[in-house]
Amino acid sequence: MSPKIRIGDRLVGKGETPFVICELSANHNGDLGRALKMIEMAAETGADAIKIQTYTADTLTIDSDRPDFLIQGGLWDGRTLYDLYQEAQTPFEWHKALFDKAKEVGVMLFSTPFDETAVDLLEELDAPCYKIASFEVIDLPLIARAARTGKPLIISTGLAGLGEIEEAVATARANGNGGVALLHCTSAYPAPMEDANLQTIPHLSQTFQVPSGLSDHTPGSTAPIAAIALGASIIEKHFTPARSDGGPDAAFSLEPDEFRHLVESCRAAAKAVGEVEYKLLDSERANFKFRRSIYVVKDVAEGEKLTKDNIRSIRPGFGLPPKYFDSVIGATATRKLSRGEALDWSMVKGQTRR
Repeated sequence: MSPKIRIGDRLVGKGETPFVICELSANHNGDLGRALKMIEMAAETGADAIKIQTYTADTLTIDSDRPDFLIQGGLWDGRTLYDLYQEAQTPFEWHKALFDKAKEVGVMLFSTPFDETAVDLLEELDAPCYKIASFEVIDLPLIARAARTGKPLIISTGLAGLGEIEEAVATARANGNGGVALLHCTSAYPAPMEDANLQTIPHLSQTFQVPSGLSDHTPGSTAPIAAIALGASIIEKHFTPARSDGGPDAAFSLEPDEFRHLVESCRAAAKAVGEVEYKLLDSERANFKFRRSIYVVKDVAEGEKLTKDNIRSIRPGFGLPPKYFDSVIGATATRKLSRGEALDWSMVKGQTRR
């Protein structure tokens, strides 16, 4: 049986409807009212869950402009880590309001904790699971703390080598029984499509016997839909009311209509993947008759030979299959045959083989 985990009231894994996570991240732009509205908008997309991030600038780094703490290149070039995280953080004091809003609109909300104080806060709010960010996959004490809650862990694997992923999974399993899922992730913001490497998704599932999926930073929804075709059970994508509003993560986030399309497309793709199947399907049955078969195309007298002039392989498919065409050429008619009759074995004799 393929491994599955339970997140809230949802079973997640192969054969289940894809679990699509709407990542709010820093796109609240420091405005609680906007964050609450985003939860309403995200719920309307049909996403299965909404995710936030739980940290402060001080729990992630220190306020320093030394070279080690300066970002070089990319969307946030020239900023200090502290400055970026101070802008992007979802304040601890917002969390209860956000969880209450999610309950009000009937959507699951959980978070990515970045230290033990974040886990403590999220436990008070009864978070249904924990996301471990790619950059924290090597923080084994954090993984152990989250696992000890007994909740499932969804671990992103960007930047991590196979050995580091193995350590993270082993730590989670040694400290809790909530289950583990792994998300393939390219930790670039935005990530180029050619670096998506989606073949990693089934490899993660096979190697660690866990549900696997994609935390996506590429443009659009192509990569997530392709990931579903490769067996992804979980899709995570950033969300914003409008990219034009700006914000740290806006450039690689989807707007509401785009996210709704993503959810619908992922679910449709999962249905299309299906299973290995060669039998005649109910949806095909009505068209079975449009296959070719052997028909009389000119009147044939009793005892007359069948030739390429008086029988042909044509549609519909109520006669002998075309593979018998050469076998009945030269055979004689057992009775008078009329143009438009489907040929069957009772109508011929002397055929060379069946």
